Amino acid sequence: MISAADIIALLPILVISATAVVVMLVIAFRRSHALAAGLTLGGLASAFISIFLAVRLAPRQVTSLLLVDRFALFYVGLIIASVAVVAMLSYDYFEHQDVHHEELYLLLLLATLGCAVLVESTNFVSFLLGLEILSVSLYALIAYLKDRNQALEAGIKYLVLASASAAFLLFGMALIYADTGTMEFSSIREISLGGSGLGLLVPGVVLTVTGIGFKLGVVPFHLWTPDVYEGAPAPVAAFVATTSKTAMVALLLRYADLSGVFAYRGVFLVFAIIAIASMCAGNLLALGQRNVKRILAYSSIAHFGYILVAFLAGGVMGIEAASFYLVAYTATLLAAFGVVTVFSSAARDADDIEDYRGLFWQRPVLASVLTLALLSLAGIPATMGFVSKFYVLAAGAEASVWPLILILAITSVAGLFYYLRVVVALYSAPPAHSFTEAISISKTGAFVVVALSILLIWSGIYPTPLLKLVQRAAALHDARDAAFVTKLNK
Repeated sequence: MISAADIIALLPILVISATAVVVMLVIAFRRSHALAAGLTLGGLASAFISIFLAVRLAPRQVTSLLLVDRFALFYVGLIIASVAVVAMLSYDYFEHQDVHHEELYLLLLLATLGCAVLVESTNFVSFLLGLEILSVSLYALIAYLKDRNQALEAGIKYLVLASASAAFLLFGMALIYADTGTMEFSSIREISLGGSGLGLLVPGVVLTVTGIGFKLGVVPFHLWTPDVYEGAPAPVAAFVATTSKTAMVALLLRYADLSGVFAYRGVFLVFAIIAIASMCAGNLLALGQRNVKRILAYSSIAHFGYILVAFLAGGVMGIEAASFYLVAYTATLLAAFGVVTVFSSAARDADDIEDYRGLFWQRPVLASVLTLALLSLAGIPATMGFVSKFYVLAAGAEASVWPLILILAITSVAGLFYYLRVVVALYSAPPAHSFTEAISISKTGAFVVVALSILLIWSGIYPTPLLKLVQRAAALHDARDAAFVTKLNK
């Protein structure tokens, strides 16, 4: 039986759902791009405000499917904020496209709903429900510009590969259920401790990791990433790179904490191999790229390898490091894709390095924003990216995962090359005819990317407020975990 307290705890999800319904009904009666965008932003703002009401009741288990605690609400807030940025960037970008604009915001809201369900999931049922709501929305968002061959190709690739990964995920869930008789994450821990046979549990976990790894875009499930980033509209690529992956990391952290299966040495080894392969392959494959969106795609593979280092470090500090890194990564990627968005034309996106050659001499502010975003991705001091990478290194050092730390440091240095290659192009002599010279810059887009750049600098110099927020939200672990690991190692 759902109580009034349960409804208040679920307010962010309910507000997002209601906003999607309202936008859908408005579209049926009146087509207006501005109205759809305004309702979307208003609904997202209301959902964000409702978090402050829900947090008073946290933690609260709503049925066996959803857990509303500070951890979940922190990630819901991050997701809502990032979607609001994507919605603002999308308005001017799609205004000049020959498509129906209004359905874009409905799809964004549905994808946001899927992400919010994922971060609160404590059961495979809600996990699959949230994942499919997110995935189906992404199929349409990626191929939204149907007149562009690259967008259609990217949408079909994502559809086929995501469907295959969902099959692996479902099969893994079936194996876990066959072995444990439960769909709840927490019950898996109790049953595995009880000494029941693990013949189906371990392969089930491996198959679920396959589904999660695909959504994160880590090696060896990364092949879709550069093609989808390049083909998708720039704001949608920003959403895929940040919001959808943020939800999957939050789900992974929750799954690992409640199920306990990631404490097994075999599972740890599999994730360590994935992290190493992602850090190496992501940075090496980015070295030969000339397309800015593909560079950001390959670098995202490496960055989620870094996040897996914090995940493998475990403990409270590992959760904090992964959460802080996600905030920094989200703000940085939105700033970088924001610059790409505001410079894109109706015909194509400004995604080639040559499009940005000499940009500083024509648009110094936006060139400075892109420079700052790239330096933050590289982990240069005085940026948010540096603090986040240092946090991951500290978490890894505390857990003594020295091989992972060494590879992280080496690959980060290699990553400097392709970031600085774009920076050099920004400050080179401008060509006779620049692609971006004739582009009309929207005030909304410029404001958003400048605000994000200020956040990158402010949190890089004075990260204390954000660190405290992350520390309060990331308290997932308790004495139960120490007891579990102790019993497992006996």
